[in-house]
Amino acid sequence: MNRSQFVRCLLASLPLLANAQNPATYFPPSGKWQTKPPAELGLDGAKIQEATKYAMANGSTWDFAKDQVPTFGTPLGPLPKQRAASNGILLRHGYIVTAWGDTTANDPVYSVAKSFLSTVAGLAVDRGLIKDVNDPVANYIHDGGYDSPHNSKVTWKHHLQQASEWEGAMWGKNSDFVGREQFGNGERKPRALQAPGSYYEYNDVRINRFSLSLMQLYGKPLPEVLKTGIMDPIGASQEWKWAPYNNSNGSVSGGTRWGGGLWINSRDLARFGLLVLNRGKWEGRQVVPEKWWKAAVTPSEHGPDYGYLWWLNTKKQQWPHGPASSFAAVGNGGNIIWIDPDHDMVLVWHWHGAGAMDGMVERLMAAVVK
Repeated sequence: MNRSQFVRCLLASLPLLANAQNPATYFPPSGKWQTKPPAELGLDGAKIQEATKYAMANGSTWDFAKDQVPTFGTPLGPLPKQRAASNGILLRHGYIVTAWGDTTANDPVYSVAKSFLSTVAGLAVDRGLIKDVNDPVANYIHDGGYDSPHNSKVTWKHHLQQASEWEGAMWGKNSDFVGREQFGNGERKPRALQAPGSYYEYNDVRINRFSLSLMQLYGKPLPEVLKTGIMDPIGASQEWKWAPYNNSNGSVSGGTRWGGGLWINSRDLARFGLLVLNRGKWEGRQVVPEKWWKAAVTPSEHGPDYGYLWWLNTKKQQWPHGPASSFAAVGNGGNIIWIDPDHDMVLVWHWHGAGAMDGMVERLMAAVVK
């Protein structure tokens, strides 16, 4: 081989060599997790340190005793007396890059639970319990909740996109959110009901109806479905819980607006985020069907940049410094699982300060070397 041929062969091999240097995705075994230095994962160590300091300095001010009832109204389920300080984990290629605070504290994550609820619905589709998300829920559920001419038009997809306009009451809370004692500062002015699928409204009563419908569809409590179908296969701890309201007969909520909800630590949230980042696959096993994720992160026709109970960034409005492909599970009080497919990263931040998230994203993007 002459010099010219050698150079051509070397140049042709460079893409392969570059790919070989990128670490394969690491899936942590149960109870263990490997940490790698930022430089080994293509990140600037000094900038990651800056991002960690920023996270520690920008914790949430949410206080259960002072904020819960005025904000949301009369609770229906349990609430903790106190919470952990701000804590979180950053993953790249599955490895822990940095972590701060008590990442083993099992605190409520509020509406982050909605994205778990969405994923449980994805399992129902995979198992054939839901034939088509465009089917009316009334075709499956016969408890009276979808009998009215209006509610009979609500589909599974409408619930997933918060466009159901389902009308009624769930566990003593009305879907119109009228009444300050019941809804606190979340009280809303009366408005005309729209046709199902034509109007977006972030509405926990309707999400609670969706959750009850899924429970009836499975014929078992959703925490059991989540545990056996998702959390155990990805090696999550046994410490998390999805607490129902006191009066909901075991049906769980999509948040902690009125107490209960998903109480979980940052490490288990990070495992779930890593599963989602890899489009439902965990170390060779397709836990949740890959095709579900394409639909789940497709913007809905109405409302904000929103998919199947996931917040999206296609318009670069949620996190202007983040990629348009990034998306997240977001909960009150500063709780988030932020997923960045472009850079193979997952950020879990429990109890971050209001308005702090895009600053964190900006710092993470600045830390990317390759």
